[in-house]
Amino acid sequence: MNKDLTVGKPSQVLWQFCLPMFGSIIFQQLYNIADSLVAGKFIGENALAAVGNSYEITLIFIAFAFGCNIGCSVIVSRYFGAKDYDEMKTSVYTSLIGSAVLCAVLMLIGLVGCHSLLELINTPEEILADSSLYLDIYVLGLPFMFFYNIATGIFSALGDSKTPFYFLAVSSLSNIGVDILFVAGFKMGVAGVAWATFLCQGVSCVLAMVVVFRRISAFKSTHKVVLFSWNMLGKVAMVAIPSILQQSFVSVGNIILQSVINTFGASVIAGYSAAVKLNNMVITSFTTLGNGISNYTSQNMGAGKMDRVHKGFGAGRNLVWIICVPIVLLYFFFGRFLLLLFMNDPQGPAIDTGMLFLRILSPFYFVVSVKLVTDGILRGCGMMVRFMIATFSDLILRVGIAIVLSSTALGSTGIWMAWPVGWCIGTGLSLVFYFAAIRKVLAESPAKAEAEGKAAEARAEAEFAADAEMETL
Repeated sequence: MNKDLTVGKPSQVLWQFCLPMFGSIIFQQLYNIADSLVAGKFIGENALAAVGNSYEITLIFIAFAFGCNIGCSVIVSRYFGAKDYDEMKTSVYTSLIGSAVLCAVLMLIGLVGCHSLLELINTPEEILADSSLYLDIYVLGLPFMFFYNIATGIFSALGDSKTPFYFLAVSSLSNIGVDILFVAGFKMGVAGVAWATFLCQGVSCVLAMVVVFRRISAFKSTHKVVLFSWNMLGKVAMVAIPSILQQSFVSVGNIILQSVINTFGASVIAGYSAAVKLNNMVITSFTTLGNGISNYTSQNMGAGKMDRVHKGFGAGRNLVWIICVPIVLLYFFFGRFLLLLFMNDPQGPAIDTGMLFLRILSPFYFVVSVKLVTDGILRGCGMMVRFMIATFSDLILRVGIAIVLSSTALGSTGIWMAWPVGWCIGTGLSLVFYFAAIRKVLAESPAKAEAEGKAAEARAEAEFAADAEMETL
């Protein structure tokens, strides 16, 4: 069901739109969590370390798919909000074609270079073969990941956050079952984990794309739709490239951190691999909520309703803080039980490493969640330079501090301490950019557009009230 995010109470609209997205990303993260869980429980600690070590490299590919998702979603949102369905369709088809070419290039690079990259980051010999095997199979499934991300971006742009939730709920739960079947039943080892993800993600991708084409074809065109436009590709790229660079630099930073972590041995790698999956589930969830806020922002920009954008910031902040409370309590006090999902030894050095990681990072989720909400608005408004500065400052500080502190008596603990420092500084920069930029945008917003937007909202709410009264009668 398509939804217009430019009418209705901003807090209610945003919450109804974003909560299914939050559920979707939880299920999406089950893909990676299931891989590590099955590897650690049914194969062993080295298998868990191998999947976790490979995961940091897979994040580079995910960064490109994520950037294509955001670029397509923001531009489609803008045309959907402006009711320009011809350009909206052109943006969809152009995004699909451009993403297909990019995916083909990345597959070639991945198949040729992943093994060398694993050696470059000091991957221990005992997990090198399994890490390389996992990555090779993962790269073969990149088309499924790319097109599925584009599909979810289109759904979000149309105000539909429930359809991706349904797809992910079914496919993620299926992935857990297939993981166990391939590893415990067929004894396929790490390869079974990778092929299970390949299979389930492929089915989800095909079904999602079928629904997307049906949904897009339902919009009536006034002229012949252009299937590919260089100009449209440029508009999508203006949003996608900064997002790709942001996520890629984060991934590169994580790979550098992984190379430092790898020097502390397989137990620390395994503990970090389990804990960082739990951490990434939270950060990715907040990032996805930020994407929803970007769609909300972009639709309202297209409709000329900038006052609603500012109201969306408060609603988004309240949403993420409410979500933070149970997560922080769970991770800080009961993280050991979560880590035992991946491991068998409740007192070993691996689980102690993971527990320390969670206790240092989890209280600062309240800080980083605000940054990701703010970044969502900056991205939806097209303020990509400010968005990138705040992100890169966080990353550079985090990596630099981790390298320095890990060489002191703190050891691996110094690496975990670097996260909160980077988050705090990055959040401060994002907030400064947001408050400075939103005042300028609100001041420049045409009075006529605002008046028309309010009149349209009043009409829509009046119609909604009339419909509700008729239903009551």
